[in-house]
Amino acid sequence: MQSFISAATQFPTVVFTLLLALAALYWLLVLIRLAPLELFERDSLRDDHMASTLVSLGFAGVPSTFALSLLILVAGVISVAIELLVLRWLSLGMLRVPVGVLVLWLSLAAASPIASGFCHALQRALHRYQPFKRRCLLGATVIVAECQDDEYATATLADEPNSVIKLHCKAGDFPQEGERRVLVKYLAEERAYRSVVEQHYLDTRVRLNKLRLHHKQHSTSYST
Repeated sequence: MQSFISAATQFPTVVFTLLLALAALYWLLVLIRLAPLELFERDSLRDDHMASTLVSLGFAGVPSTFALSLLILVAGVISVAIELLVLRWLSLGMLRVPVGVLVLWLSLAAASPIASGFCHALQRALHRYQPFKRRCLLGATVIVAECQDDEYATATLADEPNSVIKLHCKAGDFPQEGERRVLVKYLAEERAYRSVVEQHYLDTRVRLNKLRLHHKQHSTSYST
């Protein structure tokens, strides 16, 4: 136990320890309804923000705060393991800071797919509760079930056939039955979502990533 406490208070693991303490405080405030569950969510994935970044990492379908908490927890466990198995046996001295930064990055990189997998496994249970079926569904893939009229259609989450989603139809982009689409905007007043064809969404993400990479390379060349 003493070894675990020592590892949890050593750099870099102490960073995750502090973040987990903040996460615990946040969830306490959520339980007593002093903090919103959808703290980082926005009505659309169009702009760059925390929720859209997490969706691009595979955390669609759960609130950003839940995904972040789980990511920090898993990364913290990995960091503690590295500290106990490797770092505490080394005489790092001043090298602990750069090595610690590397461990932080490695822990988060390794934790991301693990935490994403946990989120996908827990989605079905979480979606039984209404607060987990609003903006946090942005980025989720749905399958169009039927078209009600010229304005609305119904769909089901790809992995949850019993979860019915209301789609708002736009002129020129009417959902077709059986079509796979991605939820990209939440219309609170209508409790409905706007969506795009899944392949169009994936193609757009690829183009945006290329544009961002080109912009960064251009900025670096200009600075040089």
